Amino acid sequence: MDAIDMNTSAVQALHAFWQLGSGDPDALGRVSFTGTDTQLPSVFQVGPLAAASIAAQALAAAEIWAMRSGRRQDIQVSMRKALAMFRSERYLTVDGQPPSEIRSPLTGYFQAGDGRWIQLHTNFPHHRAGVLKVLQCEDSYESVSAAIRRWKAADLDALLAQQGMCAALIRSPDEWQAHPQSAAIAGLPLFEIIRIGDAPVERVSRLEASRPLSGVRVLDLSRVIAAPVAGRTLAQHGADVLAISAAHLPNIAPLVIDTGRGKRSAQLDLRTAPGKDRLLELIQGADVFLQAYRPGALAELGFSPEDLCKRRPGLIQVSLSAYSHVGPWATRRGFDSLVQSATGIAYEEGASAGLAEPGKLPCQALDHATGYLAAFATMMALKRRAEEGGSWLVRVSLAQTGHWLQSQTRLAAQPAGTELSREEIGACLQVQDSPFGRVRAIGPVEQMSLTPPAFALPPVPLGTHEALWS
Repeated sequence: MDAIDMNTSAVQALHAFWQLGSGDPDALGRVSFTGTDTQLPSVFQVGPLAAASIAAQALAAAEIWAMRSGRRQDIQVSMRKALAMFRSERYLTVDGQPPSEIRSPLTGYFQAGDGRWIQLHTNFPHHRAGVLKVLQCEDSYESVSAAIRRWKAADLDALLAQQGMCAALIRSPDEWQAHPQSAAIAGLPLFEIIRIGDAPVERVSRLEASRPLSGVRVLDLSRVIAAPVAGRTLAQHGADVLAISAAHLPNIAPLVIDTGRGKRSAQLDLRTAPGKDRLLELIQGADVFLQAYRPGALAELGFSPEDLCKRRPGLIQVSLSAYSHVGPWATRRGFDSLVQSATGIAYEEGASAGLAEPGKLPCQALDHATGYLAAFATMMALKRRAEEGGSWLVRVSLAQTGHWLQSQTRLAAQPAGTELSREEIGACLQVQDSPFGRVRAIGPVEQMSLTPPAFALPPVPLGTHEALWS
């Protein structure tokens, strides 16, 4: 296999993202990449994806700053540092100690009775309980393994999906290509920015702006990694991001800390009339409505894109899903690792490394890249609203990001020496005092010459703030 120039790949990826976002081609000359000699061990171009997706959103922020101030700036992204940010949840510490384990002991690969592999995802307690109910076994790795050996992997995958659980049959790339869901997303772009309604131009103020997104209000209704990363990214450029959770919904504490930097946090119960009414009031004062509910779920609660456009003309709505908004799997639950398993990525990583079981990407690349691309598309939609008005819908999905990654030329497997060193990680860490304690985590890695990104607020426990705009 011929060697691939990682810098060229990152530049080409950035150009592709920028063109899809309808960016000004002249702006691309202000971006440069460093640290492109090696990426993390993988046959997929994870490094260029990380560097380019982070660069794209930084350039979008710079373009908005140019609209506000008349000044343009240079951007530099280290691919090695971008890969550290794509692993941000791994390097988080609180008061010098790593937080509790994110993964459930039952999350992982299991071999079924027919010799095929299936992945379970049981990090939320109700998903774990549901899997155990289907398998009719005790809550232990050994019992689950024995129970799965009594199944054909495809049959168990289908039943768990029917029951609303989170699992994925390990498919080969060819099997995925033949699947109806693969066909459904094959014609979709990497992301979409769609005008869905008329609204007056909302110009970005040239006054009292110290950051690209100063004064932009973002509602963030999301959990885990991908969409919360999008909200965190908007916050690092100065947006007022209000994360909305609910007391009855499970969450993962370390991820709340990592992705909660820069945000305020409130709780609303959308099952109740007061909760819905308060959210509608917040939407009427918002610029961006970011959510990662399964397609159609919020519409059932009265928050369809069409309804929200009527209530708040000019709103930028951002929808992030697992398998996209079309196809037979549009409403199927999914996470990064499950999409890797279903689409052939895990199969290919395992086979290329000579493993007897599936492999995985060296980071949650689909999560992080989709989050950064969502933030990028959101800022491009804000820019277009300022130029031509309108209400806008941004759509992204883990599967579409995975499809793009799979469309790129494969690399020769990287040696173990390409792992990030302690020195590299240490150079990226930043410290914030928070209600959780002293948080040390990967800070924004893009270098922007005029408006360096930063988290103005520390992470806070869920529900710390009132559900009000500041």
